[in-house]
Amino acid sequence: MKINLVMIVKNEERSLKRCLQAARPLVDEMIVVDTGSTDRTVELAREAGARVYEFAWVQDFSAARNYALEQSDADWNLVLDADEYLRPVKRKVLAASLARGDERHGRGKWMGAILQFDAYRDEKEGSSISVHSALMPRLLPRGVRYRGIIHEQPDANFPCVQIPLQTDHDGYLLEGKSRRNLEYLERAIEQEPENPYYWYQMAITLRDVGRLEESRPWFFRLWKEGKKEVGYWTDGILRYLYTLMDIGTAEGLEEAKEVIDDTERMLGKRADFRFVCGLFYTKLVLSDVGRYIGYLPRIEECYLECLRIGEHPEMETVAGTGSFKAAYNLGLWYELSGQPEKARIYYRKAAKEGYGPAKERLKMV
Repeated sequence: MKINLVMIVKNEERSLKRCLQAARPLVDEMIVVDTGSTDRTVELAREAGARVYEFAWVQDFSAARNYALEQSDADWNLVLDADEYLRPVKRKVLAASLARGDERHGRGKWMGAILQFDAYRDEKEGSSISVHSALMPRLLPRGVRYRGIIHEQPDANFPCVQIPLQTDHDGYLLEGKSRRNLEYLERAIEQEPENPYYWYQMAITLRDVGRLEESRPWFFRLWKEGKKEVGYWTDGILRYLYTLMDIGTAEGLEEAKEVIDDTERMLGKRADFRFVCGLFYTKLVLSDVGRYIGYLPRIEECYLECLRIGEHPEMETVAGTGSFKAAYNLGLWYELSGQPEKARIYYRKAAKEGYGPAKERLKMV
């Protein structure tokens, strides 16, 4: 069984060496396709032992990825970006997983999903980094290609099965990526206006660049018309709720309440959903205490439910919503409601997991 690493790159000298070093023990060959670098990317790829090819950029990520895949003769192609770093795992563990997948689904008739941990800046939570986990189809059998000019996806109707590969991704910590993507997304939507995945990507990209009101109709359409069974729909609903809270108008809060009421039965067993509900009910009550005082108990209920559910990174969630972030917010709730002993209990729980804001609150309660 041959496994190749297949990548497209451009000006990735910041991260490429680390990416290739992490992947090298798991693959037979490393194939790197450069799309026009002006830094040391090509040199670093060759120094790491990769086979390097050049591809003239044609404003289409799938075209570049498919060219890279055409250079590989492997049974399986591991597709990574240069700002993604595999966590250590033994080759024999991966091989055993692939053998099980072939036995269950048929050789070359399925795709391997890796668990990716995305880092974001998160100043609101008093921390520099927020980690979001997601399952991504990145180990592709021979012959599978991509479609879509941006946010490209494998063009295969194969089951996607989790395999024992995990990556850390730090690309979202850099500035400018979302703005760059907008132009491509506009073109993609022109070509496929009824594709819900592009509604989702347009919504979150507009949100990321601060154009909240412009993102709102895309979120709304995803909520009403999107396919609820796909993973990105859930993420879209959660980001929709955060967007409506960030907008902060009475109309927006009423819309968020409607979204929560509509999706609670489906999403209520997720800690990240309960977490955003806790934030929402807090904001709702504070917006008009007289009108919404009846929602006050739900704040405590939401965070307690977060802790009961716990952390489930395989469900594509934000780290801490089932543990330290929920415990910290519960501590705040108890402190503000005049229950300092309970507040200290939950601050300590969050502090034990290394959450800095909880350590600071413990000094004050």
